[in-house]
Amino acid sequence: MTKVITYGTFDLFHEGHYRLLQRAKELGDYLIVGVTTEEYDQTRGKLNVMDSLMTRIENVKKSGFADEVLIESSPGQKALDIQKYQVDIFTVGSDWVGQFDYLNEYCKVIYLERTKNISSTILRAQKASIQRIGIIGTGRIAERFIPEAKLVSGINTEAVYNPHLESAKRFAKKWEIDAYESLDEFYDAVDAVYIASPHETHYQYIQSALRHKKHVLCEKPMVLARSQAQELFEYAKEQGLILFEGIKTAYCPGFTKLLGIACSGMIGTIRNIEACFTKLENPLSRELTDVKYGGSFTELGSYVMLPILKILGSQFQELRFDSIKGENGLDLFTKAYFTYGEGMGTATCGLGVKSEGRLVISGTLGYIVVEAPWWKTAYFEVHHEDPRDVEKFSERFLGDGLRYEISDFLSMINGSSRSEYKLTRGDSVALAGVMEKFLETEGREMNAVMEGQVK
Repeated sequence: MTKVITYGTFDLFHEGHYRLLQRAKELGDYLIVGVTTEEYDQTRGKLNVMDSLMTRIENVKKSGFADEVLIESSPGQKALDIQKYQVDIFTVGSDWVGQFDYLNEYCKVIYLERTKNISSTILRAQKASIQRIGIIGTGRIAERFIPEAKLVSGINTEAVYNPHLESAKRFAKKWEIDAYESLDEFYDAVDAVYIASPHETHYQYIQSALRHKKHVLCEKPMVLARSQAQELFEYAKEQGLILFEGIKTAYCPGFTKLLGIACSGMIGTIRNIEACFTKLENPLSRELTDVKYGGSFTELGSYVMLPILKILGSQFQELRFDSIKGENGLDLFTKAYFTYGEGMGTATCGLGVKSEGRLVISGTLGYIVVEAPWWKTAYFEVHHEDPRDVEKFSERFLGDGLRYEISDFLSMINGSSRSEYKLTRGDSVALAGVMEKFLETEGREMNAVMEGQVK
């Protein structure tokens, strides 16, 4: 008798789960299915699991393919289960290719091709339907989005659009999703859109997606002008749609805790914030060759402005920029100075100059320091006048961090407003306004309608 084993969360049981179990069963005579506990899912970074463990086990049993069901509750259990149950074949979906090759020491490992468009046929009524999401853009951040999205229960990446079809096809083949040449057909295939295209295309793509009644999660900077942000948020509100700016730092648990501590009075009245984020970018990259929309501030400014605007607010009295520029006129290093009635902030970013990237929040009773990479806040310290008086705080930061913004985006689609405070509409409008002032200062041409990017 050939024994087969597979594992999964099996939340919001759908056709993809059904087909996986069906094909797993076809590999042998006896199928063992491991269902993960909520606690184990949390430790491995799976967010937003909706169904209880018992419900998920029952749904696996109802499929009719499982001869035996066990509970997976800890790392390393798979190898032990394979030996304990004398398993011949371990199998999971192809989106995990390579990650379980180490189990070849104990049995044969088979990766099964995933089922596309799984949410088109839900096998039972759900309290929250699975959202089909499509990606516009095929660059580096889009590559990070898909593995992060699969760790958020209730959302499935199904489509990609790029006006350069060959790029879309290569991306789609790698991630086993569908590529679209027509933007209208792309919108017909999804419920929500993740925009990861170049900065200058965001406005038109958001506008287009909202007009097609799609929820939108857009990478930072969402738009490059204050009026654009106001217009789009107002239209989304009128249509009952969610428009969400993707700055991962804003949604990670550590940064949320940091803001809470900063605003609690623990360090007194906050007088100064210094945020720095620099990296050395390839001189031939888009960020350092696009003379209209490239440069360090358009690329990294959203991060370094975030703590200043979240803590000190958007009603600053003065705003000034100093930059070091390359031969093509793009800023390699920029400092933005915010002056308030009783405080100040400095936002520093660079793509061609490297600096110590920390976040320091100074108050009348002490200060908070977060070492680089503070934009992935996992640990910070609160210091007081007595150098021995140091309080330490930590939170997990999982993966690339995109799963946090995806989870909050999904929660808002499903009617929850609990995450809205993390990055409000007012915050996004203020960020766009500062970005607009920077581009004006730089003398770069701005157009409300960008140039021929949406077809």
